[in-house]
Amino acid sequence: MATARASLWLVVSLLTVPGAVVPVARAAEYPLRPIRVIVPFPAGGNADLLARIMAQKMSEAWKQTVVVDNRAGAAGIIGAEAVARAAPDGHTLLMGTTGTLTTNPAVYSKLPYDSLRDFAPVSNFADSPFLLVAHPSLPVRTVKEVIALAKARPGQLHYASFGPGSSAHLVGEMLRSTARIEIVHVAYKGGPPALADLIGGHIEMMFNLLPIVVPHVKSGRLRAIAVTASKRAPALPEVPTFAEAGIPDFEAGSWYGVLAPAGTPKEIIAKLSSEISRILSLADVRQRLAAEGAEPIGNTPEQFAEQIRRDLARWAKIARDARVRVQ
Repeated sequence: MATARASLWLVVSLLTVPGAVVPVARAAEYPLRPIRVIVPFPAGGNADLLARIMAQKMSEAWKQTVVVDNRAGAAGIIGAEAVARAAPDGHTLLMGTTGTLTTNPAVYSKLPYDSLRDFAPVSNFADSPFLLVAHPSLPVRTVKEVIALAKARPGQLHYASFGPGSSAHLVGEMLRSTARIEIVHVAYKGGPPALADLIGGHIEMMFNLLPIVVPHVKSGRLRAIAVTASKRAPALPEVPTFAEAGIPDFEAGSWYGVLAPAGTPKEIIAKLSSEISRILSLADVRQRLAAEGAEPIGNTPEQFAEQIRRDLARWAKIARDARVRVQ
């Protein structure tokens, strides 16, 4: 009898302890209201495009509104901070990028968020490599020719970037140090003005993300030199990788991953991660990403967290070696 009473007491206790049953209930009922996906960049860019693809599919599956909220400014810092300070209930998410989570900490002396402490990684949605592109007037077609020209004209070739300390800046520094050439960095206030000046012939070359520059390469307004990936891009199969061009281990790109505020229940994180994997398995989504030059990933929260930690260390070293620092 005493044993029966003890067992009954244990069951009642578990049912009345909030943490014992609430997480399961949260996951089963989630989402309880519209989800807001904050994109820390203007509408029309890669992060915005991928967030909208995800939001549409998620909304269809869960019969709940999923809104994309563009919070541009300060190299993605404004949008990232908004998510870091949001309620940890899964209804505010971040479409984070390599820049917001790993290169910003490498180059900014102070940030209003900590990439490891303030976010709960959900899944890396997609990756996009960089493409080295040049204005057609520059007499180069290969990486070897770029290096040869830079050595023949030290300090006379310029490359554009999205801004000081941006991933495009750091990849340019990777080329400068790896090839031991003197090329001059020109920082723009964002990708669009840098690309406009490159197309206009006001600057010689730049590293830009594949989906952004593919249309301009195909139209002949830009010349593709090499891609910073381990394999050729399906969108431009004729363009070699840097390894094929003679520079091994020269790989860089931008990932686009979903994160929630730190403290979001693990059951909700797992549900979100599973939904992202489902979305990325859809044929129409995979075709859309391939057309944009992006590769679907869909890793686990643990794998994504490890990827962020690895990239933080990698970009910190690159920024330190190149002495890139932004106040």
